Amino acid sequence: MTLTIILSIIGILGMLFCIFKFPNVKIKNHIFDTFYLPILIVAIIFLIFPIFDKTGLFNILFSNSKLNPLKILVLFISISFISITLDEAGFFSYIAVKFINRFKANQYTLFLSLYILISILTIFTSNDIVILTFTPFILYFSKRGNINPIPFLIMEFVAANTYSMLLPIGNPTNIYLSSIYELDFITYLSKMLLPTLFVGIASILILLLLFHKELNKKIEVFDDKPVHINNQFICIVSLIHLALTTILLVISNYINIEMWIIALSFGISLLLFITIYGIIKKNHLYISRPIRRLPYTLIPFILSMFVIIMALESYDIFSIIHNLFENIENQNLKEITYLVASTLSCNLVNNIPMTIAFGSILQGTENTTVIYATIIGSNLGAILSPVGALAGIMWMRILKQNDVDYGFTKFVKNGSIITIALLLASGIALLII
Repeated sequence: MTLTIILSIIGILGMLFCIFKFPNVKIKNHIFDTFYLPILIVAIIFLIFPIFDKTGLFNILFSNSKLNPLKILVLFISISFISITLDEAGFFSYIAVKFINRFKANQYTLFLSLYILISILTIFTSNDIVILTFTPFILYFSKRGNINPIPFLIMEFVAANTYSMLLPIGNPTNIYLSSIYELDFITYLSKMLLPTLFVGIASILILLLLFHKELNKKIEVFDDKPVHINNQFICIVSLIHLALTTILLVISNYINIEMWIIALSFGISLLLFITIYGIIKKNHLYISRPIRRLPYTLIPFILSMFVIIMALESYDIFSIIHNLFENIENQNLKEITYLVASTLSCNLVNNIPMTIAFGSILQGTENTTVIYATIIGSNLGAILSPVGALAGIMWMRILKQNDVDYGFTKFVKNGSIITIALLLASGIALLII
């Protein structure tokens, strides 16, 4: 058991070291992420050597169980493919520029309109995609309008990681916990609606309070940026696929079809559409660019973390933690404990490993509200520090590449203030639901 714990800690520390020191490497004009490599190496060691009984692990991987991480990966990759294809068609860029051109009269109007837009898009697509798409546009209009980009960048990041918790498909962590605990779409939405609303209101209030001085400054006059959809056909087809996928996911429990099957079906359908379209137009970019942008690194990362968690679970480590939480007699206090513990844990090991670990800790709990508390924590944890989620790591990389002065210390300073406010709001909501 001691060796398993030591190797697991080494893997996590190695991951954090890679994130801060060399997040990627360049090999023959190709850039590769490195954060998952230490975790992958530890997982391979666990699989090769007789460190723990692997029977349970293989039973899950090759079973029809809700706990099967392969199903969760298929669901998330499929949803990501639809969102990325929509982005490649120019949909997000078109919407972003339209809003910027329409509401650029003053910073407050632009700030609030972009907050609403980003929140809505995040609900139905992916927080990662929205963040990666909107960041360049925020940097663009901030430079042209001679305004400070920091309030808008933080607003974008907070909104995307707040409203991502409303639906089970908004974040890989939502997908994981809602899948293994069989929370159907409608039940999930009904429980998470109030916390998301409370946190959403708190987030815009705290953002306005933090940045009201900057937002009072005038925007310099600049010309409208030309805006157009890159490919109307692919945009329309992608929107239809996204809409149908969302609708069927909502009623999946009633039509008795698992969510990963629905997402995979529409992902394959869209892939066939754009492949045939690319052949007709004799342009392979229609298919190659969305394929290249898929979050492939999540596959070894999640599977490796799953192996490590199963190794630790074989020694009842998570059962011990589960008992500590369950010994809290007051149910309200227990829910708040899960909320705070999951939020802080994200910033020790990243939100995906945290979620996989808490998936084991939560087993056997009779209070389902603590599951929702953990889901909230897995989303809000990204706001506290860059370590909290992969989106934060990618976001910080973009800012650094664009010479934006917003390092780790500033992130944590603002993130702490915002996170405390959002934890209070979500805590109140949990007590109500």
